[in-house]
This record gives sequence, structure tokens and C-alpha cells, in this order.
Amino acid sequence: MRVGLVLSEVGQGLRRNVSMVVSIILVTFISLTFVGAAILLQQQINQMKGYWYDRAQVAVYLCTQYDEGGNCNSVEATPEQKANIEQQLKSAVLAPLIKRYDFEDHDAGYARYQQQFSSSESSGFVTPDFIPETFWVSLKDPSQSDAIVERLSGVAGVEEVFDQRKYLQPIFDALNAASYTAIGIAGLMLIAAVLLIATTIRLSAFSRRRELGIMRLVGASNRFIQTPFVLEGVVAALIGSVLASGAIVAIVHFFVQGYLNATPSATPFVDLGDAFIVVPILIMGGICLAALSAAVAIRRYLRV
Repeated sequence: MRVGLVLSEVGQGLRRNVSMVVSIILVTFISLTFVGAAILLQQQINQMKGYWYDRAQVAVYLCTQYDEGGNCNSVEATPEQKANIEQQLKSAVLAPLIKRYDFEDHDAGYARYQQQFSSSESSGFVTPDFIPETFWVSLKDPSQSDAIVERLSGVAGVEEVFDQRKYLQPIFDALNAASYTAIGIAGLMLIAAVLLIATTIRLSAFSRRRELGIMRLVGASNRFIQTPFVLEGVVAALIGSVLASGAIVAIVHFFVQGYLNATPSATPFVDLGDAFIVVPILIMGGICLAALSAAVAIRRYLRV
């Protein structure tokens, strides 16, 4: 197969169908940008989960004289009950699961409450004895929090055992929904790109039907005839893929690393290393997508 002749045919095809080529570039660019954004969003969610779940604690709230639920009956947890709870945390069953635990008395809990809710109108009516004493338990593996909850929920003097991950789960569910939405939009855009590439290749082949007929008469193989059309789709999709990759890198560099990192936040964000992992996925995905759809389109046309 003569490479020069094939490349010449590719160049002629691109020049003859400039508007269609631009359409493929734009659709590929938009669709793959959505794909890249969806991948980065999922990476961000995983980073946030790992960061916050590792810091989520299990709170063992003790009874106060105002609590009627749990095992309280409006009776303050006694020193003996507190010692028993601490002994449970040190037991052979729970100790291997626990990284560390801290005890917070009424005064320390009240100070934390005032710091968090100092602007609330009701904060002035709360006194330290309203704030329950608490054991804050950090786990080696936060996914094993159910063992702490089940073990201590029925212990005398415990009002409630609460896993802080329950606060985080609705947030991550919403982020996952956004990620799935982006993936769905990206999927629709990719379907549109496939159809547009296939249509463009068929129109290009139709516009050169006389040339194709002559090539068949002189004995050109189907592979020789198909290759320029496939390369036309690949070139256009490659340009769109490179533009999408540049957009992803720019978003991470200027928006995530530039703007978001400049705002006070304890959440780690994706960086350029994550973006550069996505780049080859987008480029190879765009090339494979274009090559496959173009090959199928021209093969079906030649059979007609």
C-alpha cells in the first residue's frame, strides 16, 4: 500500500468536507470534555470519601439528667457506668478496631457548642449540663463502625451511639448523582459523535463515488479504499480529543488548583497529575471511537 497516495487521499477528503470535519471536531471535543469531567469528578468524590471517612468518628453520647431515651430515664451517667464504657472500648473485641478515643466532659462539650453555634439565638439558654459527655472514637477502618454501634448501644449510661459517616453519605450520594448525570450526558454526546462520524464518512464516500468506481475497476482492494476514509475520521477525532484534553488540563489548572485551592477548604482536590492520567484515556478513546465508526460506515457503503 502506497502511504503517500493514501495520505494524499486523506488530505483531499479533509479539504472537500471542511464543514463536516469541523462538526466532528466540535462534537468530539464537547463529548470527550464531558467524559473527562465525569472521570475527574469521580476521582474527586473518591478522594473526598477517603479524606472525610478516615476522619469520621463514632460518638458515644452519655446520658444526662434531661435524657429520657436510650438507657437514660432522666438519670445522669454515673462514674461506674463511664468506667464500664471505657472498659468496653479497651476490651479485646473493640480495642483492635480503635485507633484512639477521647473523653469530652460537659465543660469541653459546652465550649465546642459555643464555638459552633455562637451566633444562634438559643445558645444563650444552653448550660453545660445540657451537653452530654461523649466518648469520641476514631477507628482504624471506618467501615467497621457498626461493631462499635452494636456493642455499646445497649450499655447502661449510653444515650446514643452515632456514626458521623451518616452525615456525609447524603452529600456523597448527591455528588455521585451529579457524576452519573455527567456520564449520561457524555454517553449521549459520544453516540452523537459516532453517528456524525459515520454520516460524514458516508457522505464523503458518496461525493467520491466515481473515483471509488474507477479504483475498483483497476483492482484496488477494499482495504486500500477504506483506509483514507478511516484516517479522515481519526484525524478529525484526534483534533477534538486533543482540544478536550487541553480543556480538562486548563479546568484543573485554572479553576481547581487556581480558584478552589485559593479558597479556605479542608477538602483535597484533584491536581494536574490526575488530569494527565485522563488525557491518554480521552485521546485513545477518541481515536478508537472514530476508527471504529468510520470503518463500519465505509464498509457498509462499499457493500451497497
